[in-house]
Amino acid sequence: MPPTPDLQELIDTVREDSPTSDALDQLATASTAVAQLSEVGDAVLSHYVDRARRSGYSWTEISTALGVSKQAAHKRFAGLTRLPGLDRLTDRVRRVLAAATGRAREFGHPYVGTEHLLLALYAEPEGLAAKVLTESGVSRQAVEEAVLRRAPRRDGTPEGPLPHTPLAAAAIERTVREALQLGHNYVGTEHLLLALYPGPGGTGGGLAVEVLTELGLDREAAHARIIEKLSGFRQRRA
Repeated sequence: MPPTPDLQELIDTVREDSPTSDALDQLATASTAVAQLSEVGDAVLSHYVDRARRSGYSWTEISTALGVSKQAAHKRFAGLTRLPGLDRLTDRVRRVLAAATGRAREFGHPYVGTEHLLLALYAEPEGLAAKVLTESGVSRQAVEEAVLRRAPRRDGTPEGPLPHTPLAAAAIERTVREALQLGHNYVGTEHLLLALYPGPGGTGGGLAVEVLTELGLDREAAHARIIEKLSGFRQRRA
């Protein structure tokens, strides 16, 4: 196993990758680098938890290996790892998917649509997707207002599990393909953002794409911003 970079190496990396020597620019660069490291770390744990489960180990055994309670391990890793092809989801993406259900309930919507997935990305402000959205001028408030114009609040709070719409389910499944196309071995928030778009030549992007387009962020622009934020750190680590 290659040695983990020490503090000074990471500081040197941030200093070299930052566009200027300004302390605020370096802070922003450091934030992106730490987010990337965190998501890759999450992906490693998710991979081996899924492998342990497939090997027949119980949640009690897995939680002991992780040094956490059985309840904590089950809450963190269960459920989404059972979906085909989604064993590489980072913790941030899992939290985003949970937050999407919360946003749907908040609006009184008895389903989870692409619009709820989009709004949930803001629940992880340190994730790359939220940073790209915010830096592109697509604020959480603007998205929420645009969503509610199309899908107004309903009275009451839905109970029980909320189904995902076909477009939302398709977007979640597309996250894996987006990660593979970028050459990544994990599925992060940036991949979920790209997966909300139907893809080149695709149709039926759903309400999220309508909102993103209205607010001036098309797929090409989102993709370019993600690559821009990742490229410097990835080149340094290569």
